[in-house]
Amino acid sequence: MLKSMTGFGRAECECRNNKIVIEVKSLNSKQLDINLRIPNGYRERELDFRTLISNRLLRGKVDFIFTVENAGDASGYSINKVLAGKYYRQLKELSSDFDQGDKTDFLYVIMRMPDVLMPEKEVISEEEWKGIFSALESALDQVDKFRLEEGKTLENDLHKRTNNIIELLSQVNPFEKERFDNLKKKIRKDLYELADKEDIDKNRFEQELVYYQDKLDITEEKVRLKKHCEYFLETLIEPESQGKKLMFISQEMGREINTLGSKASEANIQKLVVQMKDELEKIKEQLFNIL
Repeated sequence: MLKSMTGFGRAECECRNNKIVIEVKSLNSKQLDINLRIPNGYRERELDFRTLISNRLLRGKVDFIFTVENAGDASGYSINKVLAGKYYRQLKELSSDFDQGDKTDFLYVIMRMPDVLMPEKEVISEEEWKGIFSALESALDQVDKFRLEEGKTLENDLHKRTNNIIELLSQVNPFEKERFDNLKKKIRKDLYELADKEDIDKNRFEQELVYYQDKLDITEEKVRLKKHCEYFLETLIEPESQGKKLMFISQEMGREINTLGSKASEANIQKLVVQMKDELEKIKEQLFNIL
């Protein structure tokens, strides 16, 4: 069953007097790329967060946002006076450089600067950590559900487009005899223009026809393309999502379609090849978002 790499999940839990909100967003990416935004007081378990996310999501560009909303007063916070003093001196120097005098409310600005107002260090109990990780698991479950729903939509589209290629391939057959007849007429016409009709060696003429027929024969390409398409459809319904494997198969499909186009010197077949290429490009675009 296919899974998309796009997903979103959100969960909440209570820790002391704070409400903790966990959000996980996932987009398509060739590899797993995790970006974590965690408050300073909770960074000690960053590696555990990263490990859990990587084990569950496997691939994609993932944003993990950990937000703490204080439910009571700000008594659990303290001011970093050293950092506030540094900000003050720099702001005052900057104000002097721009000839702003002392009219600026530095205190208001400083209190909004990063890490000035810091949560006091508290020991988080193992029970509280369990609640936080349970919330993360819940958010990841939502991401997984989202990915499955998106994957089903993608699976239906890929199934339809692959069958379109198989159908277009079946339409090549009626033009093959006409293609060879046209080739035979062209070779005969060229020979008659270059030499007298009586001087033409019929055996040599037949040999040339056989040579060009072998060289331009597209039977193998048609058989391989059909096999690749069938394998692609089988892979779509495997129990585990196979994004990379499907991409490799689509590349093989592209090679056969290109060879078919280069060998088929017939206008109607060329039109069918162009339509196959169009379907294959749409397939490849969808595969970029498959897990």
